[in-house]
Amino acid sequence: MPITEFSSTITTSKQGGLQMQCASRQFQFLLDEPMSLGGKDSAMNPVEALLGTLGACKGIVAKSFARMHKINLNDIRIEVKGELDTDGFTGKNKDAKLGFSKITTHFFIQADNSEEEIAAFIAFIERTCPVADTIKNAPIFETSFHLENVLV
Repeated sequence: MPITEFSSTITTSKQGGLQMQCASRQFQFLLDEPMSLGGKDSAMNPVEALLGTLGACKGIVAKSFARMHKINLNDIRIEVKGELDTDGFTGKNKDAKLGFSKITTHFFIQADNSEEEIAAFIAFIERTCPVADTIKNAPIFETSFHLENVLV
């Protein structure tokens, strides 16, 4: 089984504030926070991006495997919602969970298959999505740092 390593480099944005520049391969995007959480509201925040990433992964799995499962997929829309107590992140409630306590996915599918066929296909998507698996079955986390001296 081949292991493929993916990576992303995150740097402080030139725009300042809480904006972060994320880069993978030749692609880049910004993340920020809403004004209510100290940001400039110039981009999605990390947890919104996580929900979008989860939904996009499920959509890619659906489009990649529809033909194999004999699903006549004309269109798909996926809404992903997460419940998060921001008092945990902001430090207002030290007992609050920091991350999402609940994530829900709702599929809107245009296909001429039966409800049973679509239900089985959705179950396959949920089993096969790498992002969902990563969230449900946390990977090993390793953290290191390098202190770079700042010349004054």
